Amino acid sequence: MTTPPPTLRLTTVEAEDGVRIEITGDLDYDSADRLLEEATARLAARSDLDSLRLSFARVGVVDSTGLSALLMIHRRATAAGVRLRLDDRPPKLDRLLTITGTLEHLTAPPPAGAATPHQVTAPPLATEAETRSARPTGPHSST
Repeated sequence: MTTPPPTLRLTTVEAEDGVRIEITGDLDYDSADRLLEEATARLAARSDLDSLRLSFARVGVVDSTGLSALLMIHRRATAAGVRLRLDDRPPKLDRLLTITGTLEHLTAPPPAGAATPHQVTAPPLATEAETRSARPTGPHSST
């Protein structure tokens, strides 16, 4: 059996004061980590960044893992003092964000006196013990 081609393509465009990542394809369980890694790398590479723009004009499906990646990108951008902008959102993405109560959180301007820019680094990987302790252990667990 062959592996299907990746369902996500990212095109990054650098500007003087910002970065735009154009998302083409599905932002789902299989691909959300790629967007998170790209956004984190761009935040870490530029201490002068004012905005990180994610363009959803060509996005397909966005599942809960994709939403989780967007929330983590927002957290990292806020910590770096960078404004996250979700551009060209299709109605299906707005619906997902509205239903989950995250639309305003992800699209609102930062509060006055928000964090000042600083260098962002990727978080350390979980240790084997931390990974084991996060597994379900009850009678309904699948382990």
